[in-house]
This record gives sequence, C-alpha cells and structure tokens, in this order.
Amino acid sequence: MKFSVLTLFPQLVWPYFEDSILKRALEKNLFELEVLNLRDFSANKYQKADHTLIGGGAGQILDPEMIENALHSVKNPKHTIFLSAVGKPFKQIDAMRLAQKKHVVLVCGRYEGFDERSIELSADEVFCIGDFILTGGELGALCLIDSIARHIQGVLGNAQSLENESFENDYLEAPNFANAVFKSKEINKIPAPLEYSKGNHAKIKQLKLDLSKLRTKFYRLDLFKQHKS
Repeated sequence: MKFSVLTLFPQLVWPYFEDSILKRALEKNLFELEVLNLRDFSANKYQKADHTLIGGGAGQILDPEMIENALHSVKNPKHTIFLSAVGKPFKQIDAMRLAQKKHVVLVCGRYEGFDERSIELSADEVFCIGDFILTGGELGALCLIDSIARHIQGVLGNAQSLENESFENDYLEAPNFANAVFKSKEINKIPAPLEYSKGNHAKIKQLKLDLSKLRTKFYRLDLFKQHKS
C-alpha cells in the first residue's frame, strides 16, 4: 500500500515516521510513503500558493490550480482524501476499509481551506478528525495514516492487538490493567478486578463486555444510546 501526502509543509509530516512502529513498517516495505510539496506545483513563478476570497473575508484560499497540478502528478489508481473541518468524521470502520486500498492520497488544507472546486473535481472523500479547528490538515493526515496503517498485515507485531478495540460494535474498550506488582500505595488502593486473574475466560469475557458498556455510557453516551435504541 502507498500513502501520498500533499502539503505546503512536508517538514511537518516526515518526523512522525522516524520512530516506533511506523518507522519499522516503512523499513520493512509494508507500506510506502511520499510527501509532495504543493508549492512545487504552483503555476506562479514565485510559487504563490494561495488567493484572496471571492466576496471578501479574512484569510486566504489554497490555489485550486496548484492542487490540480499536484494531483495530476500522482499516478492512478488512487483514492483521494481531502482533510477539512467540513468533512465527515473519520471512524474506525473507515480505517479498516481504506486499509484495503492500494494508494491513498491525502491533501492537507491550510488557511481558509480549499476552493470548493478542488473538492468537487478531485475528492473521493472529505474527512475531519473532530469538531474542532486546526491550523492545517497535516495532523489530520497523520492521524488517518496511523489509523489505516495499523490494519495493514504485519505492521503491528501482534495481530491480536486489533481485536476487541474501542469502537468495535460501537462500544469503547474495557479497562485494562498491568500484570505486575507495584510499590505505589496509591496504585494499590485500586485493585484490578479479581475475575481478570482467575482464568475463567467466559467470565472474563462477560465482565469485559459489561465494563465496556459502562465505560461507553460514561464517556460516549451517544454511542451507548445507539444500542439502547
């Protein structure tokens, strides 16, 4: 699988892949990554990347011709995603689905975002990572790549790490506890559930499901109500 990131600030993207799991996955060629500087595709001799807004207003808008040129430089087939606060929320089911694609292209917004014609002409999907505003789409792109890459075979050292995760069946993952002895009196004041260590897997499974429901009700009442309805 290949990821292509189109951004005005490539230096914000590369450092994320210099450590830990994704670095090792790249070294093993489990996925490919290219980061393209949008300014390199500007038709302006000074590599101008933005324009003022029609009708006035604060901020600038990304040059749609620059984005078009950049996307044309990326080989087909590709699945193109624009990162924007106006997009639909990115979810775990999207990560699992997109992990089956051969080539995902992520276009990072900046300033006041995209000329709507860029989205209409080129976007297969538009995603946001939450109901808040960032200064650019780079963090969103990194979130998507991280989430998608986890579902590529071999990226995680233990494939079982993908089982019983949060948002599976719209529940949050049950609480986990370290299998260790601690010196801290404060930590020891909160014992782990005894059922976790008794070895009865049927009871452990049921307890985890019950705790998962309680956690979902506490933190994500919106998800919990979906089951209740």
